[in-house]
Amino acid sequence: MEELVIRDADVVDGSGADSYRADVVVDRGRIVSIVKEAAAAGCQRPKARRELDAEGLVLSPGFVDMHAHSDLALLRDPDHSAKAAQGVTLEVIGQDGLSYAPVDDRTLGEVRRAIAGWNGHGDDVDFDWRSVGEYLDRLDGGIAVNAAYLIPQGTVRALAVGWDDREATPAELERMRRLVAEGLEQGAVGMSSGLTYTPGMYAKDAELTELCRVVAQYGGYYCPHHRSYGAGALKAYEEMVELTREAGCPLHLAHATMNFGVNKGRAPELLTLLDEALAGGADITLDTYPYTPGCTTLVALLPSWASEGGPERILERLADDDTAERIRHHMEEIGSDGSHGVPMEWETIEISGTGDPALAEYVGRTVLESARLRGESPWQVARHLLLADRPAPTILQHVGHEENVRAIMRHRVHTGGSDGILQGAKPHPRAYGTFPHYLGHYVRELGVLSLEECVAHLTSRPAARLRLPDRGLVREGYRADLVLFDPATVAAGSTFEEPRVLPTGIPYVLVDGRFVMEDGRRTDVLAGRSVRRSPR
Repeated sequence: MEELVIRDADVVDGSGADSYRADVVVDRGRIVSIVKEAAAAGCQRPKARRELDAEGLVLSPGFVDMHAHSDLALLRDPDHSAKAAQGVTLEVIGQDGLSYAPVDDRTLGEVRRAIAGWNGHGDDVDFDWRSVGEYLDRLDGGIAVNAAYLIPQGTVRALAVGWDDREATPAELERMRRLVAEGLEQGAVGMSSGLTYTPGMYAKDAELTELCRVVAQYGGYYCPHHRSYGAGALKAYEEMVELTREAGCPLHLAHATMNFGVNKGRAPELLTLLDEALAGGADITLDTYPYTPGCTTLVALLPSWASEGGPERILERLADDDTAERIRHHMEEIGSDGSHGVPMEWETIEISGTGDPALAEYVGRTVLESARLRGESPWQVARHLLLADRPAPTILQHVGHEENVRAIMRHRVHTGGSDGILQGAKPHPRAYGTFPHYLGHYVRELGVLSLEECVAHLTSRPAARLRLPDRGLVREGYRADLVLFDPATVAAGSTFEEPRVLPTGIPYVLVDGRFVMEDGRRTDVLAGRSVRRSPR
């Protein structure tokens, strides 16, 4: 007898088609049968060792978080309710060009310092891997939800070239090509870049194109955080479209927003650019989070020249008064490349977390607010935080536009990504709320998307981008990564004031046919594993 039958569910199958009522049978991690309208037809109803009454609940495929920063959280936090409670059954990590594989001992230490604001310093993690394959093997030991990995181009460059702003030599470029190929052979699904983060931002287009050619050869995709989301946003999007066209590589645009005042109301220009490329045969997808503020680290806003050489060189420059004044001038008067070419608006920069608890008084306030309270300039506050926290503060950037958010999420190649940074005392609520916020706010309350459309955005579309032949749909033979939610009550619990509150209206989540959420509570099941690139 099969393990589980989910009775009388309203199935939204991920395809975008209308919902239907059915009994769905799960056994050994797979959907083994779907009996539509079983009760109404008066037919023999399937039986199983466990029966779950799903009356009033929607059954959908598990949600895929196309942009996650859980690289260490999956290892250090077996509970991981931040994602499991949202119905996320697969996260794509290794984002923004910086993560923890492939590395050597030197690079690992540098990367740990560079992205401590995203993931913490990792003092509670045993870094017993160096290659991509070894990291994925570590995930296979059992994690809360599944995870796919992107090779981080910035980490690859740090390993082969270092943290200097210069072109790679032919030998260094060949080494980077080999590292990318090895990572893909070991199971990575593609390559990411952080082109406003060092050292990835030092790569010219020709270098990125060569690496993308390797990605394309292995059937992966390129996921860039491109060179500007501000003053040069459209040019930066065009650059990525052209680069991947030349390389013959599929493109997935990370957190594809149009932010800052210069881009208010300009989402249609981005969508026209994408539509023209798609009409010409380009393979493009994108992800967004359903909020207006962004989130990153304070150090990321510095000009690229101030970050050359790695984290320790940043601190040396900040400690030198003359150099610090040059940094301030670029940030406040010119608009640094790290802050997307827009002169700093300190009233939009809210400190969301610090590594040092002694700096907690700054959390939840903008840099401008803290400056006024202390009788200092905003730059004095920012410089102090960077030096004191070496340099780990995370920030919220209140620079988005609601009309842009809604326009982009309607696009036919859109997928959902939380970009959720789990660090800090007051993280962005998207880390805990992205997927229920789509379903509750943008579907039920605003009607921006229909329920069937939205579920497709969060399930089958990302599964197709990841080339996963048996995920993303409720179909017989598919993996039983499933979510049961109440369409009348599903909502994000997290807010900017209380960002770590779990959502409501998602009582059941299954990974590989096993309940990781049951009656709204996290079980002790660790059914997640690495999801590796499918052979071409």
